[in-house]
Amino acid sequence: MSDPRDYKLDIRGLSTGKDTGTTPTPRPFLSVKFACCNVYQRIYKSADGQSYRGHCPKCARPVHFKIGPGGSDARCFIVE
Repeated sequence: MSDPRDYKLDIRGLSTGKDTGTTPTPRPFLSVKFACCNVYQRIYKSADGQSYRGHCPKCARPVHFKIGPGGSDARCFIVE
């Protein structure tokens, strides 16, 4: 049976890193509990590497953690 479509889909580039012997680099994140809705959310580092930004998944309350000298080395926070 022939294929009437005029294109072929190549998905070889969509690997998870397991077949090449390399592992994907984990993205840095903070674990944040939003007390407003009693939920946890991962907040990922921004593309410029200067802060962590995110929001509550239920009420969309924004949160912003700056990265800089004199900061905290904690990875878990509660936002009141």
